[in-house]
This record gives sequence, structure tokens and C-alpha cells, in this order.
Amino acid sequence: MTSKREQLEQWTTVVADTGDLDRIAELRPHDATTNPSLLLAAARDERYRHLLDEARELAREMGHGDDLAWCCDAFACVAGQAVLEHIPGLISTEVDARLSFDSVATVEKARRLMALYRELGVSGDRVLIKAAATWEGIQAARVLEEEGIHCNLTLVFSVEQALAAAEAGATLISPFVGRIRDWHVKQGLEINHIDQDPGVQSVRRIFQLLKARGLETIVMGASFRNAAEIEALAGCDRLTISPALLDELGQDPGELERRLDASEVEPDGDWQPVNEAAFRWSLNENPMACDLLSDGIRRFAADQRALEQLLTEEEIAA
Repeated sequence: MTSKREQLEQWTTVVADTGDLDRIAELRPHDATTNPSLLLAAARDERYRHLLDEARELAREMGHGDDLAWCCDAFACVAGQAVLEHIPGLISTEVDARLSFDSVATVEKARRLMALYRELGVSGDRVLIKAAATWEGIQAARVLEEEGIHCNLTLVFSVEQALAAAEAGATLISPFVGRIRDWHVKQGLEINHIDQDPGVQSVRRIFQLLKARGLETIVMGASFRNAAEIEALAGCDRLTISPALLDELGQDPGELERRLDASEVEPDGDWQPVNEAAFRWSLNENPMACDLLSDGIRRFAADQRALEQLLTEEEIAA
């Protein structure tokens, strides 16, 4: 009897949602994704302190050894390179969340990250630049994709975010599940069946709409609270899953049903692209998406500042 993880991998590419290199090597996912929170956790882990030294050396080699922002970017790329040694697929590396409302700065930061990866000998085909799915982040992705830099637009909480990102040509989007569920539960929603989970419903709708419109952007569900949410999205293009939930799926011999299948989606050629006014109005009218997008950006920005502080303290101690 195969496990639920093995069954899931028949239809869905499994991505590890962790910065723990040992766990990635053990779990052997296809792809992996990082963010400021995961990088901060890795930087605080004694096992990976050598990556901080490697990052400082890389920044020095690039002529920016005294620049804290360069050191942080170098750490993200050094960590990404280390992850790539354990997986066959892609690594997502996130730009500074404080640039979420600046398209030009996001593009410049993405180019810098790719330059650092090139210095490390990592092929650009194995990297996804990750940015928040604000209007500005989406427009930055449009520019980057045209330059051949592939993007992962994250913190997706609404259909309009997903559609705008796909229409801009983003390689991949990360619609969240658990955070949407949490928001609605705090508002008093009772969930008695997994099909009532608003996070699951959101990803299903996004998947169906993108496939119906022939948009090629990869849909990668993220932010899971339990294995049932993952099982309810079996068949989604990709799912990024924590080690604990990957372990749970790997140890469960039960039968898994495929819930999403692009080949069964009816085409829909009658639609209009999302423009800036419609995008901004949709967020204004969607308290959940507005709250969670803002909160996600604030959280990542806070962890970015904490990482900078850690690097500063390490430099002083050295």
C-alpha cells in the first residue's frame, strides 16, 4: 500500500516549506521555497551558522562586504544554493518585503539576487524570485519574466491577485490556505467539513479559473494547517508543505482521492484582463485579502529586520 504522500506525488509536485537543510535532504521534495521567516530560523540555527560566513565572503567578493543589505541578499542566495544541492527542482528566494510597493526597486533587487546566484554558479533556470502579489509586485514580475527571470508571486489571498499575476506572465503563484481559514474562524465561521474551508475553496477557485482561461501560471497552494487541507487540493499543480505534514502524509497508508484535474476544466475564452483600478478596488472590498496581504508583508518585513540585526550582531562579535 502506498502512502498518501506517494499518491499525491502522482498528480502534484511536492515542495518543502522549510529552511532546514537536514530535513530537506531527508524528505527529498522536488522543489523548496524560502522566505524571511525561514531564513531567520536558519540563521539562528547553529548547524547553519557557516552559511552566514559564506554570505559575508560572497558580499565581499562582489565588492559590498560592508553593506548589510548585500550581506542579507548573499545569505538568501547561499542558503538557496545549499538547498539546491538536495533537490532536483527549483528554489524560491524572496525579495525584501519592504519593497512590496515599489516595482522599480523590486526589479533591481531581483536582478541583484540573480547576479549573486550566478556568482555562486547556480543556473537561473533553477531559481524563482519571490515577491508579494501587490499591484507593484505583479508589475515587477511582468518586467522580470520578460527578461527571463522567473517569478513566484506570494501572499495571494484573492482571485484578482491570482488572475493579475497570471496575466502578467508570472511563472508561479502561491495562494494561501491556512491563513484564510484562520481569518474566517476568528470572525466566527464554523467549519464542519473540509469542503467548507474557505482557504481550500479559494485555491480550488483560483485553479479552476486559471485553467479555464488557458493561463499557464503554476498554482502552488501554501500555508497549510492540517493534512486534510492538503488532501482536499490533491491534483493542484504544486503544494508547498511543512516537514511535519509531509511526515504525516508519508506515514498514512489510506487512499487519497484526486480533487483537482486541469484536464477536466472547461475552457472559458470570454473574459477581460484585470486592470489596476479593478485590482485595487477588489482588495478594498475584500477585508480578508486586504488584512492578510498587509499582515503578511509586515511579518516578512519584521523578520527581514531581525535577520539584519542578527547579521550586525554576528559581525560585531567577530
